[in-house]
Amino acid sequence: MKPQPIHPEERRYHWAPADEIVDFAQANGLRMRGHTLCWHNQTPDWFFKSESGDQVTKEGLLQRLKDHITSIVTRYKGKVYAWDVVNEVISDKPDEYFRKTKWFEICGEEFVARAFQYAHEADPTALLFYNDYNEIDSTKREKIIKMVQGLQKAGVPIHGVGLQGHWAINEPTRSQLDKTLKRFSDLKLKLQITELDISVYPKEHHPRERKPGDNDAAFTPEREKKQIEVYKMCFELFRMYNGSISGVTFWNVSDRHSWLDSFPVKDRKDYPLLFDQNLKPKKVYAEVVNF
Repeated sequence: MKPQPIHPEERRYHWAPADEIVDFAQANGLRMRGHTLCWHNQTPDWFFKSESGDQVTKEGLLQRLKDHITSIVTRYKGKVYAWDVVNEVISDKPDEYFRKTKWFEICGEEFVARAFQYAHEADPTALLFYNDYNEIDSTKREKIIKMVQGLQKAGVPIHGVGLQGHWAINEPTRSQLDKTLKRFSDLKLKLQITELDISVYPKEHHPRERKPGDNDAAFTPEREKKQIEVYKMCFELFRMYNGSISGVTFWNVSDRHSWLDSFPVKDRKDYPLLFDQNLKPKKVYAEVVNF
């Protein structure tokens, strides 16, 4: 449901893949989250260009955002219970607040509030989330909280924050995650852990070239042990904050495929999920579900 695959051209939507997932959820009694209505990445260029090829005006871009959100949310009204309305607008740079994207360049901060407004108008019953990653970093965390508090103060219909769980065997620490969940729970909004996977390699935040040994004996007993420890710790804390956390969503199901198979090291296989490549539960599965 990202902008590029679902809305590749201004007057054309590509509904089939999203429809298939929604239909599967409906047929099997599964709750469905929508991801994502507004993002700086995987958004087609036509959003930002006028018919003459120049940069679109602020008014023109906001109208396109409204049309996009209204079409998608209306189509899945009553079938998608929660939406990641806006995704990853806060900068990773310590001295920068908002990412310097086309959305920000043309609209300033206003597009964030407008996106939530448009989504709420299209489906007043849906839960609306702001979603971001690296929220365990104290500097970025406070910037996210600052933005969300600004939306709350302005009366914007935001119901929750999605905390992406792209973590690893060396982060977060228990203290780091505890502080993160405490700070976000103070917002008195719903929290959801989104995009959860725990890499069996130490965390790296930037792509790099492969080095000798990057794939050697990747899923060793020692790495498996560390992964189990981190998953167990995370879910212990999730349950401690169950008054705030209303859901946990994994970023895929099994080790058969993960985006981490190519990030940060191209073609390096990772094993970040609860089920193995044959869709069988790994040892870590028991640590998550038995409590």
